[in-house]
Amino acid sequence: MQQHPTSRHWLERIAGLLRQREESALRRELRPHDRRHRPGRSGAETDAIIDLSDNDYLRLRRHPHLVEAVQRAAAREGVGSGSSRLVSGTSPGHAALEARFARFKGAESALLFPTGYMANLAVLSALAQPGDLFVLDKFCHASLIDGARLAAAQGAAMRTFPHGALLRLADLLREHHKDLPRSARFIVTDSVFSMDGDVADLPRLAELRDAFDAALIVDEAHATGVLGPAGAGADTGHLADITISTASKALGSLGGLVTGPRLVIEWLVNAARPFIFTTAAPPPQVAAIDAALDVIEREPQRCRRLSNLIREVRDGLRVVGVEVRSDPTPIVPIVVGSPERAMALAASLREHGIEAPAIRPPTVSPNAARVRLSLHCELTDEQVERLCRAVCEFLADAAR
Repeated sequence: MQQHPTSRHWLERIAGLLRQREESALRRELRPHDRRHRPGRSGAETDAIIDLSDNDYLRLRRHPHLVEAVQRAAAREGVGSGSSRLVSGTSPGHAALEARFARFKGAESALLFPTGYMANLAVLSALAQPGDLFVLDKFCHASLIDGARLAAAQGAAMRTFPHGALLRLADLLREHHKDLPRSARFIVTDSVFSMDGDVADLPRLAELRDAFDAALIVDEAHATGVLGPAGAGADTGHLADITISTASKALGSLGGLVTGPRLVIEWLVNAARPFIFTTAAPPPQVAAIDAALDVIEREPQRCRRLSNLIREVRDGLRVVGVEVRSDPTPIVPIVVGSPERAMALAASLREHGIEAPAIRPPTVSPNAARVRLSLHCELTDEQVERLCRAVCEFLADAAR
C-alpha cells in the first residue's frame, strides 16, 4: 500500500470530534436490523419484533402487488434507466406516473425525482433569484433547510422562524415586502413534522401567503398516503402552491414527487440541477410507486386501521403518564429530555421486543431527546397493550 507522508492532523481532528460525540451520548453507528424475529424477554427465538422504527406506515414495502410490479418492470425493462431524464432516461412509465400522481394530488402537473431529499433541494434552489426570501419553520426537514441554503448561495435571503410562531413569520414577510416589494417570497413548511408528528396550520399559512404576495411550499412527506381524502395528504384544501411528496414513507418504496402548476414543473425540468444532472429513477422504482397508488385506492381499510391505531396508542400512553398531543399522525414522540435517558428507554423497549429509535441532538433540540414511535396499520391491539406496559414499566423504574 502506498504511504502518504503528508500530515494526518485532519484524521486526528475527526477522531477527536467522534470522541466528543461518544462522551455526549450523541455518536451514531449503523446497526443492521433483522426485521423478522429476535430473542425477546422470554428467550424464544420466535418472539416477533414490534417494529416501530420505520416510516412504512401502510406496510406496503412487502405488499405482493408492489413486489410483483417491481419484478415485472425489472424483467421487462431492466433495473436501471441508463441516463438522466433529459437525455434518454424518460420512459413512458415516468410520464404515466407523473400524470397519475398529479391527479392524485389535485395538481396540474408532477415531476419525479429519485429521492425526496433531491426533490426538496431542486425546488428551492431552482426557484431562487437574487433578492428573494425563503422563510422556513425552524423544524423543517433538513432537506428543506439545505435547499434554502442553496437558494441563499444564489443571492436569496434565508430566514427561519420558531416552530409554529406565525406572528414572527408575519413580521419577516412584512419586513421583506416593505424593503423589496417586487421580489418573490416563499413560505416553506412540512405539513407533518417528522420529529413531533404535529400538523402545520396550513389555512393560516395560506392567509399569510395571500397577505404578503408570497408562495407556499409544503413538504407532504409524512402526510401523503396517510392523511386527507384518499390519502392524498394534509393539504386537503389545495392551499399550497407547490407540494413535495415522497414514496419512501407510506408508499413503501423510494422517490420524490413535486406537484404544482405546469409552469413550475417546466421550470424545474429546465433549471433544477438535482433533476438535470442525475440519472433517472429506474423502471422498478416507477412501478413500485404506481403500484402503491393502486393499493391505496383499492385497500382504504389500511388507512382507516392506522387512524384508529393512532388514537388508541396516544390514549394508551396518556393513561400510563406520557404527555402526547392529539395529532392525527402516526409519529408519536416520547420526549424524555437527555440523550442518555432516550437511549435507556430505547434499550428498555428493545428488551421487550419493541424496536423504536432514540432521537438525539442535533436532530432535535437540546434537552428534547426522545424515542420516536412510528405506527403502522398492521399493529394488533395486543401489541399496543404490550407497548404501553413497557413504557409504563420504564417510567416506574426511572421514578424509583
